[in-house]
Amino acid sequence: MRRHFTVTGFVVEDGRTLLHWHQKTQLWLPPGGHVEPDEDPVQAVLREVREETGLETEVIAPAAFAFATPPQLAPPITILVEDIPATPREDAHQHIDHIYAVRRAAGSPAYSGGEFTWVDERQLRADEALPVASCGVDVRVSEDVRVLALHAIALARHSQR
Repeated sequence: MRRHFTVTGFVVEDGRTLLHWHQKTQLWLPPGGHVEPDEDPVQAVLREVREETGLETEVIAPAAFAFATPPQLAPPITILVEDIPATPREDAHQHIDHIYAVRRAAGSPAYSGGEFTWVDERQLRADEALPVASCGVDVRVSEDVRVLALHAIALARHSQR
């Protein structure tokens, strides 16, 4: 089976994260996408978040080792293997998805709105359904997205700039 390297960025601010209703998958998802040729996962997640939200962000790294060389990339929170079903345009494949927590970079303007909505920790903990404007129904956040969003919020709360 073919595999694609992808990234996902949970944008965290003030105990909230940005999610959008993804029409194709019918799920609430954070920003993300494919890693481009000659791009590392950190570059990819920062680019994808910027392209989808307009925000300049930085990775919130869960840990780092104490040596200067060789250079290190910030590790993701986790790496998921996601089965992607076939469509009329594409064969079935897998995404090797590097999941990151990111926050707005110092000096970057706040999110100005658009297709993403802020979802707070209380809503995620209560497993509340969120309103989908395009179809007028409320849909719960999937368990994996909910758990990872809560983890990203906790990581941001305990990290130093």
